[in-house]
Amino acid sequence: MPVIALTQGMGSLAQDIAEQLARELNLSTLQHEVAEHVAQKMHVPKSLISRRRAGKAGPIERLRTDSREVAVYTAEDILEAAARGNVVIRGWGATQLLRPVPHIPCVRVMRPFEKRVESLMKELDTDDRELAEKEIRRSDHANATRMHDQFGVHWGDPVLFDMVLNTDRLSVDTCVQLIKNLLKRPEFAETDASRAMLQGMALSAHVRAALSAHEETHAVDVSIESQEGRVTLRGMVANDAERTAAQRVAAGVPGVAAVDNQLHAMTDAMHFPTYRR
Repeated sequence: MPVIALTQGMGSLAQDIAEQLARELNLSTLQHEVAEHVAQKMHVPKSLISRRRAGKAGPIERLRTDSREVAVYTAEDILEAAARGNVVIRGWGATQLLRPVPHIPCVRVMRPFEKRVESLMKELDTDDRELAEKEIRRSDHANATRMHDQFGVHWGDPVLFDMVLNTDRLSVDTCVQLIKNLLKRPEFAETDASRAMLQGMALSAHVRAALSAHEETHAVDVSIESQEGRVTLRGMVANDAERTAAQRVAAGVPGVAAVDNQLHAMTDAMHFPTYRR
């Protein structure tokens, strides 16, 4: 069940590559749908999620969408889609979220800035080069900021990827064939262990999203590990009530067979700088 993670740099032709890969390998694609799914879970308009991720949201709009919540629900959507398999996922931090899984190739698609500008001008049917340049710079800045804030990485660092493709030198078809060849290599063979890892990551993401969505555990930010349906919670919570609630919420997530609650309540919360009143 192939899963391919691509970057989504504006004007890089990553969308063309994703669509051709999907056609040739009979895969689904996931990109724009994520905004809709996240918006539904946060009870906000899809346009607001899209604007925030694109770096276009104003101060009031940013207040309506907590960045941690967006990251939690995005991770849940990406990992759920990857666990189902047979999908090409473009953008949304997929290359970082899925990088630990051995059988998933993470590919950066890039192109010189001027070529990206020309591509966007053609797409927008405009001769306003300044507008296209501004749009791409804004998009790149938003992507770089988000990747640094969420994952602590530099967006353009090639070591983060299994393959970097320059569509100024390589045609879309060549890029597609190179990725298909990469999938056939033994390093990217899907195994029982790699499949179990991905399923565990997806279940952990579901548990984290459930904790975030529940009123009693919304502020809980702890380590979550899942293996064969057994979920382990580790970290610090505000009090015993929050500890109990976290176990109850986690246990209610579909697919969770057991919860190992290793959370610790603050015995004297005022001594902890992260104490939540």
